[in-house]
Amino acid sequence: MRGYDFATDVAMTTLTSPSPYTVLFLCTANSARSILSESLLNGLGGDRVRAFSAGSHPGGVVNPYALALLREQGLPTAGLRSKSWDEFAAPDAPHIDCVITVCDNAAGEMCPLWPGAPLKAHWGAPDPAGAEGSDADKRHAFQSVYALLRQRVERLLALPLATMDRAELKRQLDAIGAA
Repeated sequence: MRGYDFATDVAMTTLTSPSPYTVLFLCTANSARSILSESLLNGLGGDRVRAFSAGSHPGGVVNPYALALLREQGLPTAGLRSKSWDEFAAPDAPHIDCVITVCDNAAGEMCPLWPGAPLKAHWGAPDPAGAEGSDADKRHAFQSVYALLRQRVERLLALPLATMDRAELKRQLDAIGAA
């Protein structure tokens, strides 16, 4: 009798979760990078995707520079809030297809066990909330990180999510984060 082969199972499994495809973006404070990513994916993805964000140690407040930039770009800000990743590990949490860390600290932390065994990827980006200097310097830091995250989100949205198998999607997500 042949044993269970996880690698074969993953490679042969296509993404058959109910539409839309759901992504949880994680950061430590859930105040800037993960918030930008959530709004970008929700704003650019239409009905194909649904994004959420959370933090391992949420700061409780969304960074005002992040909110201002999202508004300038015409992206959604309603309902954005700094929240714990524990909300998404609870039994009544929304189904998550993919968890993407956007900061190195969150990537290295012991994450909760996510229901449904979502794919995991890391898209590290500099923390614009740590920028020092004038308001112009801080806005520039946020704009730079926003541009990087937008490029990554656009690459994600270009993928045929409904027809890709998990192994190929994992490879593509990792490649997006490495670029």
